Amino acid sequence: MSGKKILLIEPPYHRLYKSTYSLDLYPLGLGYLAEAVKKNTDWQAMVYNADFTPESERRKIVYETGEGFYKYLDNLKDLSSPIWSDVRSVIREFKPAVLGISTKSQNFKSACAVAGIAKEIDKNIIVVLGGPHPSMAGEAVFKNPDIDISASGEGEITIVELLKAIGQSESLDRVKGISYRANGTVIKNDAQGFIEDLDSLPFPYENTAALLKDYKRYPKEAFKSVFATRGCPHDCIFCGSRKIWSRKVRFRSPENVVKEIKTRQAMGLGSVSFEDDYFGITKKYVFDLCGAIMEQCPGLKWSCEIHVKLVNDETIAMMKKAGCFSIRLGIESGNNGMLKTIHKNITIEEALSACRTIKRHGIDLHVFYMIGFPQETEETLLDTFEAMKKTRCDLLIYSIFTPYPGTDVFDLCREQGTIKDDYDVSLYNHQSPLNYFCPSIPKEKFRALAEKIEGMVDKKNRMNRIRRIFSLNIIWRVKEKGILKSLRAGMQTILGK
Repeated sequence: MSGKKILLIEPPYHRLYKSTYSLDLYPLGLGYLAEAVKKNTDWQAMVYNADFTPESERRKIVYETGEGFYKYLDNLKDLSSPIWSDVRSVIREFKPAVLGISTKSQNFKSACAVAGIAKEIDKNIIVVLGGPHPSMAGEAVFKNPDIDISASGEGEITIVELLKAIGQSESLDRVKGISYRANGTVIKNDAQGFIEDLDSLPFPYENTAALLKDYKRYPKEAFKSVFATRGCPHDCIFCGSRKIWSRKVRFRSPENVVKEIKTRQAMGLGSVSFEDDYFGITKKYVFDLCGAIMEQCPGLKWSCEIHVKLVNDETIAMMKKAGCFSIRLGIESGNNGMLKTIHKNITIEEALSACRTIKRHGIDLHVFYMIGFPQETEETLLDTFEAMKKTRCDLLIYSIFTPYPGTDVFDLCREQGTIKDDYDVSLYNHQSPLNYFCPSIPKEKFRALAEKIEGMVDKKNRMNRIRRIFSLNIIWRVKEKGILKSLRAGMQTILGK
């Protein structure tokens, strides 16, 4: 087969709300896929993050619930808008034989638009859908006629097997981990096994300069993402992680992780962000990894998301010593009954204690809360509101429950009647003004409570920013006085006074 080219695309999402909103990251998943293609095939790969613009501004969540949401819907319908012209130009210029689209539920509609544009340019382009959404939604993605192949689960082995089969014009029936169209029907192959030896994977940013379109226009911080584990042992009903990674946790060796981090430091990065479902999993692994970081990557600063159950003074002190400067913590609800219902496996008392512990060690803390679960009542929602007000943190991140296809709670919403047969995933995200999946609370009442919480969150975060600026200003003034005092002492010594 000639023209062995694969274009891997992150479809636009934030840029649909406003042209200057941007995903200022090299998507980690696409980095792994591109490196696997380069290392194990004779195909030419290119990664295109269509959700990135060099003229980016800080995305405001509140914008997504106002006029930005309606701009987003307009851009999904109007494929003549500038963002889609950019996508057309890249596809025409690169001329891929295969187009791989990384897809989450919230950008599925955008991914379908990219697929349609590709087929409009060349109907022979093979469109492959990968990422979390097809892993969770299954064969439902084939309702879109422009999708030829769907890949589920981990993709590094699957993409290599798929490209080899396509390149040699072989049947796809032996490629594990995919579903595909054949003679008017959808065929689902056996699942691809999980990668047990994660150290065998190439580093995702090893050849970024050659693989990523517009590489030189990205800020260095776009390459800060790292993962140390895959899999999450927990079973939160609103999360689809287990459908992608499974509940069995696989660990990279600390030596392998720090070897990769050192390549980021060589790029000029002073900090990285661990993107694991939650960092460390076990106390032993946290200590082993922190020890390796301190020994091999001195001066590194890093952030992560951690589980409440793992928080204690000894562990947090070790993380701080190893350079951890920011922690994300998922609490979700302020009501213990609701926490049990959603399988969070924590209590609100444990969660608030964990917040105090993290702040006591001087670490920046971002906390996640969510309202609107299908089992939510006005009482449980107000408990969450009160807990949010009491939570000691630097940033409060508030979401409205969004049901993802393929999760148990999605089926519950169907049973309750809050999800109909015409459910459109593009209309719902964690800040969407259309989100309403808790029938025990009247819709008008729910929206009024949600807006009240949004106002409190904005006020609390704004006050935290003011306190932070004020504290930094005091620190600077103290340092400045110290510098002036040293200069005066030095001059007096020189002048002999």
